[in-house]
Amino acid sequence: MDINSESGLRVLAVNILGRFLLNNDKNIRYVALNTLLKTAHADHGAVQRHRSTIVECLKDPDVSIRRRAMELCFALINDSNVRTLTKEILDFLETADTEFKSYIASNLILTAEKHSPTQRWHVDTILKVLVKAGNFVDDQLVPGLIHLFAGMTSLHAYIVQHLFVALGDDISQQSLVRIGVWCVGEYGDVLLTGASTDDELIEVSETEVLDILEAVLKSAHSSLVTQNFALTAVMKLSSRFSEMNDRIQSIVARYGESMDVELQQRSVEYSMLFTAYSHMRNGLLERMPLPEGKSIITTNETIGGEEEMAADRPAQLAPETHQMPVRSEER
Repeated sequence: MDINSESGLRVLAVNILGRFLLNNDKNIRYVALNTLLKTAHADHGAVQRHRSTIVECLKDPDVSIRRRAMELCFALINDSNVRTLTKEILDFLETADTEFKSYIASNLILTAEKHSPTQRWHVDTILKVLVKAGNFVDDQLVPGLIHLFAGMTSLHAYIVQHLFVALGDDISQQSLVRIGVWCVGEYGDVLLTGASTDDELIEVSETEVLDILEAVLKSAHSSLVTQNFALTAVMKLSSRFSEMNDRIQSIVARYGESMDVELQQRSVEYSMLFTAYSHMRNGLLERMPLPEGKSIITTNETIGGEEEMAADRPAQLAPETHQMPVRSEER
């Protein structure tokens, strides 16, 4: 496909490759996917016609074929098919091999940033990725997602409500927890307004919010970074929750003797805001100003396991011999 050719002949070649995807021989299916991946940039429309067959290859028992089909699905996503293909890849994410999850999760986030049809869909897609594979989202994307959510002022209530519900279901997904506790700390007062998530009315008390944050602090799943996020969120709520300052002060003071120096330092400094510097507390704990410019997610175009994916890719056809690659499972 690297040779210049007439568009009609190229479409004919793509159609033949599409039929190869239905072949019982897995080597032929692999070579067809590999060639279509190289062709996608030259004739995107022709390859798109075989999208349904390519998506079916995500269910192939051969790991090399699933990998190539996944890469080709990402290459085919555009503004017109982003909803359909993203749904298929999200379904694949649930059952994907562990080695794929980091690549899929991070690239779904980048894809949603690039092609999202609406802000609401953008938020929903990111939340689904965080819930399904929060431990596999690259740490470099977490600040970008916080930046993104902070800039969606019209959706703050929707975002914090859904994140709070997700935290109530699972606090083991570290990226989900970090983003969730940050949003709860910043917009925790919104949780008390009884806003709805879709058709369900969510009523949350100050006690329930602190219960979740305290559970994160005590969880064996929480890393030290996550604990620092949670402790800061608890402190932020002292200026938003009027009747919980005694409990908040107790939670913060508890970590004054932590074995982790940074967590201990935060605890001591935050405790001082209840005593010697109480007059400054509300001003210091105001909401963060709205971020300026675009989300930094778009600057990370090679995030999330692409190096690992490249290392795992099977050998290509040797130009001199044109022999079929032999994958490890066939040796």
